[in-house]
Amino acid sequence: MQDRTPPAGAPAAPGDAQRLPGLDRSIRSRFIDGVNGLRMHILECGHEQPGRPMLLLLHGFPELAYSWRKVMPLLAQAGYYVVAPDQRGYGQTTGWDPDYDGDLRQFRILNVAKDALALVQALGRDSVDAVFGHDFGSSVAAWCALTRPDVFRAVALMSAPFAGPPSLPFAIDTAAASAPARDPEAAAREGLATLARPRKHYQWYYSGREANADMRDCAQGLAAFLRAYYHVKSADWAGNAPYRLSGWSAEDLAQMPTYYIMDRDQDMAQTVAVHMPDAAAVAACNWLPDAELAVYADAYARTGFQGGLQWYRARTSGLNADECLMFSRARITVPSVFISGASDWGVYQRPGDVERMQSHACTRMLGCHLIPGAGHWVQQEQAAETARLLLEFLAAAAADSRKP
Repeated sequence: MQDRTPPAGAPAAPGDAQRLPGLDRSIRSRFIDGVNGLRMHILECGHEQPGRPMLLLLHGFPELAYSWRKVMPLLAQAGYYVVAPDQRGYGQTTGWDPDYDGDLRQFRILNVAKDALALVQALGRDSVDAVFGHDFGSSVAAWCALTRPDVFRAVALMSAPFAGPPSLPFAIDTAAASAPARDPEAAAREGLATLARPRKHYQWYYSGREANADMRDCAQGLAAFLRAYYHVKSADWAGNAPYRLSGWSAEDLAQMPTYYIMDRDQDMAQTVAVHMPDAAAVAACNWLPDAELAVYADAYARTGFQGGLQWYRARTSGLNADECLMFSRARITVPSVFISGASDWGVYQRPGDVERMQSHACTRMLGCHLIPGAGHWVQQEQAAETARLLLEFLAAAAADSRKP
């Protein structure tokens, strides 16, 4: 791996990393200009020593580069240069269109993957030892590894399985061609509204015009909304006991908690408000104390949620699938691993995906780990165990890559 001298970049002034609660002093904050049209804000650790192998960490929704704060020093202590950006639509990264009616194409999955590639090159690197992605960042990491295995030489998928590219709609015979099959996912989503307790899928709610204001301007206040949202998707909420669903029917999907399959007439802020933890539970939440929660609340008060919600719109509109069909039947061939919390419904929210990831989408999967005591926010809830598994994977990936 060639290591050229990275550009100096600009320091992140008012939001300097050293001033943020919960951030180790070894983590530096700065901006990199010209990253696929963005001025990208990054956190980096292990930057003091040139020539270290690089790891790229990609967050999900509603998160930030800050979401990796607990594992970055642990990875850097093992000898890595660790970089976590605020992705397109998030945090202090600028150059993206915040308008619901703006150009949605900039948020398509392959363009966000191009952001990652451009960042690697802007930092003077030809490749990275691995890309790690959490939540929607897992999808970006997967597409990075699938499309540019020469650059992203290993991949950790976290909390969101990758089932592979979409399939081209071939008809095996003329009878099938004359009677195209009904999309089971669309049928299930439509069926949710007809249940005795009418429901709706959260990704299609997130794709609606009202979702940003519902959350940003909610009655309980932004910080309280985020507290309840992070709580209900964590292992701290006793209601999280996920299991495999039998299929893609409305009845199957409705078994998931309401933060995935919402009541039809409630928005997300209303959905999670009933699960707001009490003062004792908040005080006991050592993975996200109030001072650290405030970092997220301040960021989303400034930017709103629309940047991240555009990622969902690119998926639900079909914009991603149309472009990604070019990679139909392609597979991730670099070493891969899946890591999630044992209390994370995200593992099973798309029935069959976690199985297809292991059996087909990834040809060199070296492990699939569900960490006890963690829900969806695995790298925050159980940082030490997450870092241990990531470092174990990096060692195994290096050994696997040396095989003839």
